[in-house]
Amino acid sequence: MQDGNVFYRRQQCYSIPEKLPELDDYFVAGCKYGGPIALMRDHTKLLALGQGRPPAITRSQIQIYSPAGETLLILSWDQGRIIKFGWTFDERLVVLNEEGVYRLYNLQGDYQQHSLGTEASEVGVIDAKIHDNGLVALTSGFTLLEVKGWEGGRPMSLANPNLSEPPSSWAIIPPDLNISRHIEVLLSVDSTIHTVDNLESVDQRLSRGPFTHVSPSPNGKALALLTFNGTLWVVSADFQRSMAEFETSNVVGAIGQVRQVEWCGNDAILVTWDSLVALVGPFGDVLQYFYRGVPFAVTEPDGVRILSQETCDLIQKVPVSTLSIFKPGSTTPSAILYDAWESFSNKSPKADENIRSIRPELGKAVDECIEAAGHEWDVEWQRKLLNAAKFGRGFLDFHNPTDFVNMGQTLKVLNAVRYYEVGIPLTYSQYNYASPSRLITRLTSRNLHLLALRISNYLSLRPDPVLKHWACAKILRSRPTTTGTGKDAELTADDEICRMIVEKFEQLGGSDVSYAEIAKKAWEVGRAGLATKLLDHESKGSDQVPLLLEMKEDKLALVKAVDSGDSDLVYHVLLHLYKRLPLGTFFRLLEDGGQVLAPASKLLEVYAREQNREMLRDFYYSDDRRVESAVLSLEEASQTVDQSSKISAVKKAQTFFSEDKDRAFEAKVTDESVRLLTFQQQLEAEADHKVKFFGLSINETIRTCILNGLSKRADKIKSDFKVSDKRFWYLKLYALTESRDFEGLDAFSKSKRSPIGYEPFVRHLVEKGFPKEAVAYVAKCDSPKRADLYVECGEWRLAGKECKERNDKSKLE
Repeated sequence: MQDGNVFYRRQQCYSIPEKLPELDDYFVAGCKYGGPIALMRDHTKLLALGQGRPPAITRSQIQIYSPAGETLLILSWDQGRIIKFGWTFDERLVVLNEEGVYRLYNLQGDYQQHSLGTEASEVGVIDAKIHDNGLVALTSGFTLLEVKGWEGGRPMSLANPNLSEPPSSWAIIPPDLNISRHIEVLLSVDSTIHTVDNLESVDQRLSRGPFTHVSPSPNGKALALLTFNGTLWVVSADFQRSMAEFETSNVVGAIGQVRQVEWCGNDAILVTWDSLVALVGPFGDVLQYFYRGVPFAVTEPDGVRILSQETCDLIQKVPVSTLSIFKPGSTTPSAILYDAWESFSNKSPKADENIRSIRPELGKAVDECIEAAGHEWDVEWQRKLLNAAKFGRGFLDFHNPTDFVNMGQTLKVLNAVRYYEVGIPLTYSQYNYASPSRLITRLTSRNLHLLALRISNYLSLRPDPVLKHWACAKILRSRPTTTGTGKDAELTADDEICRMIVEKFEQLGGSDVSYAEIAKKAWEVGRAGLATKLLDHESKGSDQVPLLLEMKEDKLALVKAVDSGDSDLVYHVLLHLYKRLPLGTFFRLLEDGGQVLAPASKLLEVYAREQNREMLRDFYYSDDRRVESAVLSLEEASQTVDQSSKISAVKKAQTFFSEDKDRAFEAKVTDESVRLLTFQQQLEAEADHKVKFFGLSINETIRTCILNGLSKRADKIKSDFKVSDKRFWYLKLYALTESRDFEGLDAFSKSKRSPIGYEPFVRHLVEKGFPKEAVAYVAKCDSPKRADLYVECGEWRLAGKECKERNDKSKLE
């Protein structure tokens, strides 16, 4: 194109005669990056029976083929009329029906099902566009619903485009290609296009529509629009700049309507008809390719892949490095280097002359030869270009060999996956964009585990993803042995599969693979015994325990959590089981665990004491721990303010103590405490709640009664609680002194013989500052002490008199 300045090439990836049905009779969806294609019968078209592959007539089927024409999977569909199907970035097939239900199928036939919500199911879906990381659905109410990601999230409504009829065509620009990072929908309405995002719908005010095809470029910066009269118009994505126009009606050999308008990279556009493909360049140059039957085109980031009944081709712009070397008459350093290598191979002296001529640019020429080798499909040409690069490196003093070595490795990998039995026609650019680890995932999804493992080892990648997928696939395909009956038969098979998986992991260096994920797969397919056996090999308790809980292996989960030594993990299990199990079962589980689960019981006790007293009470009760239950009740009594609640809590403690024969003293004491609290409650009621009695000790209660003139009540407490005479006299002495009721004190001292004597009367009164009142009680004290007591009262005269009466000269002196 462009007068020989730009070159495009058609590379045949596979020859597939008669492997695919007539594509005209099918709806087709192609996956990018050399991925598979999905076909579903178009039931609006008649099909002659007996010719080629028999169609699925009785029920809807979706057939999935590799680009090499090999059947990968056949899916049966029973969920209503299919509106659209397409591929995700990770090679899962999205199938959407008219009720808004969509499924994501992997290449094993397993699926996840989600819904667009009630609005879509009530109104119905009439069309959709599916991209790598989401979809946009058009409902019959002409509203747009966007799904972001494939986790089954709630769809989001885009701005209302206010349509009265379906658009003649429409397309989407994915979020990753927009500056705003939001999806943009392009709707062809009447003669214009409406651009719709999550905020607004904008009429671009065009006059050339309506358009039968709207196709954004791979980088999202340009649009290819095809009008009803066959004009192909290329415009910038913001509609500000017209880039090219082309009349498709002028293409020689074009018959019928245009089928597809796809991009070949970001520079050229591919237009397809029945049996014809035209590649249109920026300046109206056209390259034509003819096919047998109806071709189907899939846009790739660096070209376009075309499937027909006979071949799978890749049309792409010739890479700069390849053009630099092989363009006729090229005098670039890389072209001269390649020529020098060929001369050297033919033992021509011209080789030395060529190398000398490009010596300053030899490093660049070597790099171009290495890169050009990556863009070649033919092994012979790859080898030639790498040999030329190696030849050039021999003349360089310093050249980093990393690129050369990496290219050799990459080409080996690419040649392996391009083989028709594998059928992934990846280009070098696509391989670099998608990464080797994603290629490994694609191989395992096709059950090509051995190839994936060899590539992983070759590229020094961890084998874990391959081994994990292989183990899951092994479990899915294994069956319980028929030896024995019932459980025994399955257990035999479980042991065998478990041993096989573990041995394979140890042999191939997959010791770090998480057995928990494989065990989860076993459990999901109904192999609980196998799942438990696999979990025994899991080294991380944090991975083991959640699955065991999900499997309802409660005791085993708790044991593993305790063994891990992770208190947080033990708490996680305990709280999960506490919520899920009946209370009795939960506590019985801990009790039956004995010493093994003793740490769990202690942790539960610590947690419950801080966070959940109700749980702690139930735990003590179920474990028949009467003393701990009683202490807990007393703790609650000490913290509560309500009088009735406090009495009730102490009563409960007394009951627990009384049920333990070794705790008779505690039972008696708590019983007395209940009686005292009840009596104090009555006292407060009699005092109209003006005096506080509740919660006081017996001593304080008696004292308060005396202070408030309730002597009879004080006497009753003495008798009811068997307060000793000595204690009572001391209490009454102190209380009457405090209230300065000296008459009452005198009457009390004369009421009967004092059990504490009268010396405490004297000393207490003196201590409290009442020496005159104390004097009256000295005469009642023992005679040897009277003189000293008079002195303490400050009565020297009486002290002297007492010494004289006792004839105690030394004391008198």
